[in-house]
Amino acid sequence: MTDQVHFDGVLVIGAGLAGLTAALAAAPRRALVLSPVPLGEGCASSWAQGGMAAALADDDNPALHAADTMAAGAGLCDAPAVAILTREGPAAVRALAALGAPFDRAADGAFVQSLEAAHSRARVARVGGDGAGLAIMRAVIAKVRSSEHIEVREGARVRALIQDVSGRVVGALAEIDGQTVEIRAAAVILATGGLGGLYAVTTNPPLARGEGLAMAWQAGAETVDPEFVQFHPTAIDTGADPAPLATEALRGEGARLVDGLGRPFMDRFHPAGDLAPRDVVARAIAAETARGERVFLDTRSTVGDAFAEHFPAVFAACRAAGLDPRVDPIAVKPAAHYHMGGVGADEQARTSLEGLFAVGEAASSGVHGANRLASNSLLEAVVFGRRAGETAREAAASNSPAIPVRGGSALPTDALLALRRQMTAHAGVTRTASGLSGLLDWIDGQTRLHGRALPLLAARLVADAALARRESRGAHFRSDFPASLDHGAHSRVRLVPLAAPRTRAA
Repeated sequence: MTDQVHFDGVLVIGAGLAGLTAALAAAPRRALVLSPVPLGEGCASSWAQGGMAAALADDDNPALHAADTMAAGAGLCDAPAVAILTREGPAAVRALAALGAPFDRAADGAFVQSLEAAHSRARVARVGGDGAGLAIMRAVIAKVRSSEHIEVREGARVRALIQDVSGRVVGALAEIDGQTVEIRAAAVILATGGLGGLYAVTTNPPLARGEGLAMAWQAGAETVDPEFVQFHPTAIDTGADPAPLATEALRGEGARLVDGLGRPFMDRFHPAGDLAPRDVVARAIAAETARGERVFLDTRSTVGDAFAEHFPAVFAACRAAGLDPRVDPIAVKPAAHYHMGGVGADEQARTSLEGLFAVGEAASSGVHGANRLASNSLLEAVVFGRRAGETAREAAASNSPAIPVRGGSALPTDALLALRRQMTAHAGVTRTASGLSGLLDWIDGQTRLHGRALPLLAARLVADAALARRESRGAHFRSDFPASLDHGAHSRVRLVPLAAPRTRAA
């Protein structure tokens, strides 16, 4: 039996930084936050190391930050959205500091900021060197816990969106404490994170499988650029799942990528060397690995004895793997890290479906384009999360009948592991038509076996769009189409029957 709950307020699906920011901004309207795990656990926001990029220094300004963001996005950023992100960025950082986020400060009180790849200025506000995400989340969670207008339900897994007869999203079907519940709400904010968990090597939490993206697509929402998956070049190669991350700030401090003989190699691939854009560095490491080389991040002469103090999270991950980065180079490899694509959302986080908003990594807000600029993700979560909450709080509840809905089928563990291997092999750092076509055939076969499981739907969106994009752009690299087209165009996808014939790219 399915329980029904009518909630006169905003339903927030997901409890990372974007979702919690949206819930806070919905005040004085009530907000109900659904999280599959306890707050602060299992969300990528808590794992972010680098920090928040914002033009806080005297030698910086939002226009410079916007120019760097647009350049990294490889022709697919939305200029008005980027302007909002960079203009509102400094206030967003200061608001978090006012909540209690302990950003690193200089003696004069100014924010200490790091240089990361593809930034023209040192503009990444950090906490404890590499602990920004966790510290920011602790401050925001404390505020959420003390806010009377917010109710949090942990242990809640959302399986589908509920729509009325007009197509408006009016709630969600969730499993809470073993019971299936239909929750009706005035507005729904999707903040379910990314899809790195679809890959065998990832820095993302295990539940980041693109399920929110798949649910929105099933409901008919427009999906934008699902093929653009950013691979962080320096995941620590310890065999751990998820892979711990060696923050880009280490290279900002002068760390070098070297081969097994200790020889730097990035200068062969890009004029910026070790501080080249992430997609370039990831492909360079993949190329070295394909030649039989193992790649290492050498921090010994640049960070050295200060490692434990300046980068405690990375230091702890290394020590847990039996490495001492003060005396040993760190073995690294690319890992699925961030999804630039997602549910299409405008400047107020509204999607193509009335009643549905999307924020954070689940959304395609236009600020990342084909390749996210380092440390813009936490900033996006706060800037557009606030806008989503403020807009959604004005929504009125629908009185129309709801369309009956069933949740997606479950994907067995062995099938999920196989999917992750297939995605890494064929929709990873380097892609080809033959590999993507084979991947789609494999996904179709698994769908016949297991039904419309949400991870399979999300993976299919990525693979289909990657096959259709016959060029290389940003984080999407086709070795059979290595050049970029003269003009970039977005991939825009809406639901079509799964049984319909698929036109494959040659």
